[in-house]
Amino acid sequence: MSSTSSDVAVDPAPAAPTPPRALPNGLAAFLVFLSSGAVLVLETVSLRLVGPYVGVTLQVTSSVIGMALAAIAYGAWMGGWLADRRDPRTLLAPALVLAGIATAVTLPVVRYAGEALRGGAVSAVLLLTAVAVLLPAALLAGITPLVVKLQLADLRRTGQVVGRLSGIGTLGGITATLLTGFVLVAALPSSVIVLGLAGGLGLTGLVLGAYLRRRAGTRLPAPARAKAALAVLGLAGAGFATVAPNPCDVETAYHCARVEVDGQWPDGRTLYLNSAEHSYVDLGDPSHLKYAYTQWIGLVADQAAAPGQRLDALHLGGGGFTIPRYLAATRPGTRSLVFEIDGGLVELDRRELGVRTGPELTAKVGDARVLLGGEPTDSRDFIVGDAFGHLVVPWHLATREMAADIRRVLRPGGIYVQNVIDYPPGRFIRAELATVAAEFRNVALIAPPWAIEGRSGANFLIVGSDAPLPLDRLAAGLPRLPDQAVLLHGAELTAFVGDALVLTDDYAPVDQLLATA
Repeated sequence: MSSTSSDVAVDPAPAAPTPPRALPNGLAAFLVFLSSGAVLVLETVSLRLVGPYVGVTLQVTSSVIGMALAAIAYGAWMGGWLADRRDPRTLLAPALVLAGIATAVTLPVVRYAGEALRGGAVSAVLLLTAVAVLLPAALLAGITPLVVKLQLADLRRTGQVVGRLSGIGTLGGITATLLTGFVLVAALPSSVIVLGLAGGLGLTGLVLGAYLRRRAGTRLPAPARAKAALAVLGLAGAGFATVAPNPCDVETAYHCARVEVDGQWPDGRTLYLNSAEHSYVDLGDPSHLKYAYTQWIGLVADQAAAPGQRLDALHLGGGGFTIPRYLAATRPGTRSLVFEIDGGLVELDRRELGVRTGPELTAKVGDARVLLGGEPTDSRDFIVGDAFGHLVVPWHLATREMAADIRRVLRPGGIYVQNVIDYPPGRFIRAELATVAAEFRNVALIAPPWAIEGRSGANFLIVGSDAPLPLDRLAAGLPRLPDQAVLLHGAELTAFVGDALVLTDDYAPVDQLLATA
């Protein structure tokens, strides 16, 4: 029996596709650091972009943070999805260029949209912050999964690669947050920061694209039409940014500010902060008080001591320095110390509003709560609380602990007045009255009657002292003022306050109390 054999040709198994060539570790780290940091720069600056239109409240801050996190989530998901379907090397440079264009376009879009969405409505806040953050941040968030995909040539190093790049991205975000908050915002206008970031991202994308095309073994498409379209978009974004309405004459570290001349009174100047009418100054007559609440403060100051007697006054918030100038004019020799958090605003007041500091008018730049702690006990006759973040009293200046420190600094018989803005149903003004009354033996309220009745929002003036207040003289002086106002005290005030919450450092939901029902 014989057998025959024959050679059978077997085709070799198909070779596994070669994975995309990894980026150099330094380049990969740089791209992740840059893109992650750029997202945090956008998030920080977006608060300043939208502030002039919707304010800088807890809701606005929360909305910006939420939109940035949503952009990171969706951008990372989309970047990972694309990385599994296309060569990431073909996507990295376009993503950076598009992120730069989207960043540049954000500036004019926010300014045009902001004019139409002014106010604190929740829908306006959410829409405007989405316009400011979502698209550029999502494009930037897609960079990291693209880079990770390119670096995962060896599955045994997956944890190391992902962990390292994740850590680098976090460091990029931390660095950008600190750099923007401590340096960039203080040194540059928001428009310069945004356009500089846009230019940096676009340039990085172009350089990266050229580098990847020149690497050995790469053949990355670069259609001429796509290049032309991106160039046109970039130029259009920059062009719109130059002609978009700008609500600021001066951008300080905290405010978008401008000063306007009163068309009916040549010496009159109105200070706007974040587009809200904030202070009025008469350069020729410091005793001229235009706004009703400043007239109420002036009335209380007039009754705080004998006519013409000098006072030692402390002002929590400077604004246009209206009340310090009034005291200097009506009580010569009065020494006023002003705590103002915004040094840029103080400089603007010096240039545009005739503020002259010296022995009788001193300005300290810093947070009023912090600076108050350094003031001597029993050192002031009159303290004015008039500090606002947009139209909201900062929560840490509205607590019982703050009121206790104010009482400590006041001399026996001294008077504290606090300007508050609230809207129906008036939860914040009631809570703040309860808070001040928890520390001061005698408290009164001056406000328009329609605001007391809950028919509209208004300014309210809280008056507090450990000594009996000059209630009869205040009641007699109110009818002589141009705007109608009433004085509440005693049982009427107690009924108005009701069972309102006393605000403390542990629990002071100021923004929520201000929300209209």
